[in-house]
Amino acid sequence: MTYPPQGPNQPVGPGDPTAPAWPVASPDQPTQHIPQVPGPVDPATQYIPQQAPYVPPQTPPSAPPPVEPPEEPKSGFLRDPLSIALVLVTVIALAVAALIGTELYVRHRADTVVANAVSCVVQDSATVSFGMRPFLLQHLTGSYSDIRVETAGNQIREAKGMKLDLLLDDIKINKTADSAGTLGSLDATITWSNDGIKQTVADIIPLLGGLVTSVDTSPSDGTIELKGGLGTVTAKPAVADGGLSLQVVSLTGLGFSLPRETIQPALDAFTTALTKNLPMGIHADSVAVTDTGVTAKFVTRNATIPNGQQDPCFAGV
Repeated sequence: MTYPPQGPNQPVGPGDPTAPAWPVASPDQPTQHIPQVPGPVDPATQYIPQQAPYVPPQTPPSAPPPVEPPEEPKSGFLRDPLSIALVLVTVIALAVAALIGTELYVRHRADTVVANAVSCVVQDSATVSFGMRPFLLQHLTGSYSDIRVETAGNQIREAKGMKLDLLLDDIKINKTADSAGTLGSLDATITWSNDGIKQTVADIIPLLGGLVTSVDTSPSDGTIELKGGLGTVTAKPAVADGGLSLQVVSLTGLGFSLPRETIQPALDAFTTALTKNLPMGIHADSVAVTDTGVTAKFVTRNATIPNGQQDPCFAGV
């Protein structure tokens, strides 16, 4: 067996530590068979069972912590300024609505009572309106003011075509055995149309009325002319004894004059029935002749309102 040289001019021997552990054939030598040196016998192959991978023990899932509701602030609704404002607005709105409803009810009730009383006195339908002062306050204090009354204009008692515009003020309700209260002032304007005068004369004075075909007024001299086929009665309205009167100025018929006493008593009875004996001391204050008829003013001051026992027209006051 030869060892390949390790370098030039260096012999290789078995004792050389650098010599390889197995013989190396020389390129000049043929290939040799090197028998295998027997070594220790390998132990028999053992079966090692396969183990499952290690899985750490799992802890059972715990229940989630309970969710507590958010804590409400103490008195949260009333501590909110907006909520307080809404509550106050609601309360005020309800109070105002209640006051308005009560105001409308008592005002309507008063309208009805006063209108019925006036309608009973004048024998015509009437409407009533109260002033701007809250009527509920007037009702609670029993003191009323600025009450206006207007009739339909059909008639005042027997006077056809007569209309009333009335202003009542400073009324104090204080019911006693003798009265229903006091009336500070009453101012009434009465208008009487020419056609109403003609119709009234025809109804109340048949002898004269049957002959009257038209009525003309003359504002310049303040007279009324009752004209008919048999003549003309010229009369002048005036205030007399707290009422109105028609003083005959001239009476002509069939082309000649007649004595005024022929017709004056009938006119006096007529005007007395219309304008005298009015309640609460109401009396005529002035009268004027217009192009369309006659206008008169009636007034009273510091009057006592009769109760229902003295005048049934005031039974509901």
